Amino acid sequence: MSSKPFSSSRCVRLALAIAAAGAVPVAAQQAPADAPKTCAPQGFMAPPPAYKSVEVLPDGRVTFRICAPDAQAVKVTSSDIADVIPMGFPAGTPNGLAMTRDGMGLWSVTTDKPVAADNYRFAFNVDGVKLPDPKGTTYSEERAGTNSTFEVPGARGDFQTYRHDVAHGTVSTIEYWSNTLGIKRRAHVYTPPGYMKDGKSYPVLYLVHGAGDSDDSWTSVGHANYILDNLIASGKAKPMIVVMPNGHTPDRPGGGNMLANSDFGNDFIKDLIPYVEANFRTIDTADARAMAGLSMGGAHTIQNGLTHPELFHSIGIFSMGLGMGGNLDQVTQYETANDAALQRDAKDLKVLYYAIGKEDFLYGTSAPTRGIFDKYGMKYTYHESTGGHTWINWRRYLEDFAPRLFK
Repeated sequence: MSSKPFSSSRCVRLALAIAAAGAVPVAAQQAPADAPKTCAPQGFMAPPPAYKSVEVLPDGRVTFRICAPDAQAVKVTSSDIADVIPMGFPAGTPNGLAMTRDGMGLWSVTTDKPVAADNYRFAFNVDGVKLPDPKGTTYSEERAGTNSTFEVPGARGDFQTYRHDVAHGTVSTIEYWSNTLGIKRRAHVYTPPGYMKDGKSYPVLYLVHGAGDSDDSWTSVGHANYILDNLIASGKAKPMIVVMPNGHTPDRPGGGNMLANSDFGNDFIKDLIPYVEANFRTIDTADARAMAGLSMGGAHTIQNGLTHPELFHSIGIFSMGLGMGGNLDQVTQYETANDAALQRDAKDLKVLYYAIGKEDFLYGTSAPTRGIFDKYGMKYTYHESTGGHTWINWRRYLEDFAPRLFK
């Protein structure tokens, strides 16, 4: 065999010989027959598809993706960002953004507008079936079902985001037996940074979710734990325990009305509060106990917090009120049933905070509810924001409310 190196002319002659023999140029070669023709994983223990299910673009728009090769119609839905993903209100308008399928079965869509920095719930609708993100890692439980979540970073949302440079509290899931209802119940409890080792006792905020949510919601989508972490780290709020009850009870006589649910009130006062005070280091006085809630949770607070000044000296009501649909009889009945407690509120309350958005569908309840406060001479803070009945507002109400507590 010759040891002489190939010359350029010899390389050209070799290439021509290969071409004459029918070889196919590299650029024209076809993919192997066994190459995947779908975005779905192939084979046992195959790695997950290599795509981002949620991608925040440099201009603030968001692209959503899901692998669904056999689907006929796919949408992305969200109840939190109606300005970019329609919710189907009013009736007859689109609900969600329609997605487009590529040749591998990967569906995608990009929002027309940027999405503001904040935390959001979303889900996919695949041929009429709601699905959380199969590639997701963060989820939020609703009253029934589960959403995925995603966060858009930015200064506007810094108050509710995880920060590596501050101390963090702990969120625990507790289960307790409700003698009132005869069933096992669940709640989430935030304990502040240092609680696990300092031996101190703390004041308690009982914080209730809305009608479509669960006791998981104030942390999973509301980021109450991060809001408190950041407020405590900055010295704006006192360290406190936050108990997030299940605002729903089984449907039965006395428990069917979500906004005036005596079952919730009985379980809350007779079972949950005693359980918390027996199992956590709490300061068990009305001055060190607060109650607040959003929407349905605001109704629970009106019915079970404002009416119990012997238990709570701080009250927060978000996006809820009395006198729905102009029904002022509801206001009169409430005053008559709770006259003594409301008179005591005027003397004993340390904090009474009421917040609602100008576009909230319950905005009409604001004036009648504040009328009760005025009639009984209660001092209160009224926060009227922009926007509607959304977590975008409720996180900010909590950020404004918490620093007022336990001073």
